[in-house]
This record gives sequence, C-alpha cells and structure tokens, in this order.
Amino acid sequence: MASVNKVILIGNLGRDPEVRFTPSGRAVARFPLATTDSWMDQESGRQERTEWHNIVVWGKQAESCGQYLAKGRQVYIEGSIRSRSYDDKDGNKRYVTEIVAQRVQFLGGGGGGRAVEGTGQSGGFDDFSGGPIPDDDIPF
Repeated sequence: MASVNKVILIGNLGRDPEVRFTPSGRAVARFPLATTDSWMDQESGRQERTEWHNIVVWGKQAESCGQYLAKGRQVYIEGSIRSRSYDDKDGNKRYVTEIVAQRVQFLGGGGGGRAVEGTGQSGGFDDFSGGPIPDDDIPF
C-alpha cells in the first residue's frame, strides 16, 4: 500500500526569506510561515491559535521567493513534511521539522496569485516565468 506525505498551507511569512546557495550553485530559501486557526469558545468568546511552520524552497522557486516575498506576505504552499537532525555548536543533537515546498503561490497582490512550482502546472493561476511581476501585483 502506498503512503502520502502532502501538506497544503495558506499563511503569512514571519520574516523575509533567507536565500543561500549550495556549493554547486543551487538556491535554497528558508522562511517561517504562520497559520492561524480561530474558533468561538462559550466562556471566552473568540479564540485564536497560531502555528509556525519552517518552509524550505529549492531552485528557481527559491530565487523567486527571495526576490518577491517579504515578511507579512500571504502565500499558498504545497509540499511535504521532512524531519532531520543536526548537532548544534555545543554538540547537542537537535531535531527540526520542515515543509519542503514543491509549489509556492504568491497571494494578496492585485490581479490574483502567481504560481511558482517545479512542474509548470499552475492549477488555473498564472505561471510565474521568472520575469518581472507588474508593480500593482507587489504589495510592498
């Protein structure tokens, strides 16, 4: 039986993406994404809970994220959950869970979202070709 590891998130960037390059020249962008759930509580009224997700984007998508995304921008993310461990500077083993994005769609600009993905499929939205985005589509 096959298994599925798929995540879909819509949230807001907690800070500007950090873009770095591997020794082979491949770009990788990292940024935190906040998703907030809200509900009504009989005792206290409206309640909210924010979850923070570590997002990792590779390749040309990463470069586009670094160029066009900024803290506060709303995005749609499709990807998979990955866990990894590393040793910190004191030699302690640390564990981190990340969302490795296969598709990033910029939301919140005028004129709809822009899709940035590895497959070229846009799901009905404009594909991001790496060219300039019109100024009215950029909310900052």
